[in-house]
Amino acid sequence: MSKVMIIGAGGVGGVVAHKCAQVPEVFSEIVLASRTLEKCQKIRAQLARPIETARVDADNTSELIDLIRNVQPRLIINVALPYQDLSIMDACLETAVDYLDTANYEPPDEARFCYKWQWDYQERFRQKGLMALLGCGFDPGVTNIFCAHALKHHFDEIHTIDIMDCNAGEHGHPFATNFNPEINIREVTARGRYYENGKWIETDPLAIHKSFDFPQIGPREMYLMYHEELESLVRNIPGIKRIRFWMTFSQEYLTHLRVLQNVGMTRIDPVHYKGCEIIPLQFLKALLPEPSSLGENYTGKTCIGCMITGVQDGRERKYYIYNICDHAAAYKEVKAQAIAYTTGVPAMIGAMLMLQRTWRGAGVFNVEEFDPAPFMEKLPQYGLPWTEKFLA
Repeated sequence: MSKVMIIGAGGVGGVVAHKCAQVPEVFSEIVLASRTLEKCQKIRAQLARPIETARVDADNTSELIDLIRNVQPRLIINVALPYQDLSIMDACLETAVDYLDTANYEPPDEARFCYKWQWDYQERFRQKGLMALLGCGFDPGVTNIFCAHALKHHFDEIHTIDIMDCNAGEHGHPFATNFNPEINIREVTARGRYYENGKWIETDPLAIHKSFDFPQIGPREMYLMYHEELESLVRNIPGIKRIRFWMTFSQEYLTHLRVLQNVGMTRIDPVHYKGCEIIPLQFLKALLPEPSSLGENYTGKTCIGCMITGVQDGRERKYYIYNICDHAAAYKEVKAQAIAYTTGVPAMIGAMLMLQRTWRGAGVFNVEEFDPAPFMEKLPQYGLPWTEKFLA
C-alpha cells in the first residue's frame, strides 16, 4: 500500500486518478495536484473514494519540493505539460521520490522534443537509488511494450516497425484537439522523421501518407510524423532496420489546421498586440474546446497498434498487435474520451508495477527495457484489451 501524487488535472490526470482509485490495495492514498485547484476538485467529486487535492505550479521546482515534502508520496505520476518534466524530475531528486511520466520533455520556446534532456538524468537518479520511468502512456508506452512483447515471444530479430494511431471518433466540434491543443498542434505541424538503414530521414510535415484498413474502423488515411517512441525503440530494439510512426487525420481537421498555419495562429514566437506580448498558439489554445470536455458527446473508436516484420527460426514473419478503445465506453467509466483513457490507464499500470517493485531499477528507463509480461497481463484487466495476429 502506497501514497502516490498525480501532477496534472486534465483529461489524462482524471483518468489516472479514477484508475488509481479503483485499486486501493496498491494506491492506499492519492493526492491530485494542479495549478488550477478547481480542476482537481471536480475530479475528486467524481470518485467513489476520498482523495486529497493540492495547488502547485509545476514550473516552480521549489514549490514542488515543498509540496512533495509535505505529502511524502512514494511516487510522482507526472501528467502535466511536457515543458514541466525537468522541473518535476529535479524536485523528485531533491526529495528522493520515484518518477513516472507519459511524454518526453520539450522546451516551451522551441517546437522540438527528444529524450536526451531526460536521459541525461540517468546518473543522478542511479546514484540516489531512484527510478524514473519515461513515456508510460499509450504511444509512447504501450506501443513500446508491444514491440518488447513481440521480440520476446515472436521474433529472433525485428527488422521493421510501423506504429499506427487511428482515432475514428466524432466529438461534434468543427475543430478540436484530443489532448492539450498547444502540444498537439506543435506535434502535428513539425517536420516528419523516421529511421531507416542506420540514419534518420526528415520529411515535410504530413507530406507522406497512405491508407490502412483499421480493424473495426475501416480504411483511413494516415500520415507520417515524428514521435518520441521512435528514438527510444531505435536504441533498445537491436537490429532494427526501419521504424516509422503514422497518425490519421480527417480532411476537416487538416483544412482547419492549414488555415490556422497560413494566418499565423500556430506560431510559438511572441507577437505584439495593443501593447501586449502574446504567443498566437497559446491564444488559440484559449479559444479551442478543453480536451477534457469532449468526452460526453464523443462517439466512435480508436485503434492504436504496431505492424512488425522480422524473422524467427530463419523464417520471415509479419505481425500486427493493437488495441481498440471506445470513446463512449471510456466516458461511461471515467468521464473521459478514449485518447485520455488510453494514456491514463498505462500510466496507472506502470505506477502499480513500480510500487509493487515488479519493475525496478536505479536510473532513467523507457518502458521497453523491462519485462513486458506483467504489463501485458494487466492491460485487459484494467480496460485495454489487445489483439495480435500474424499476416501473410
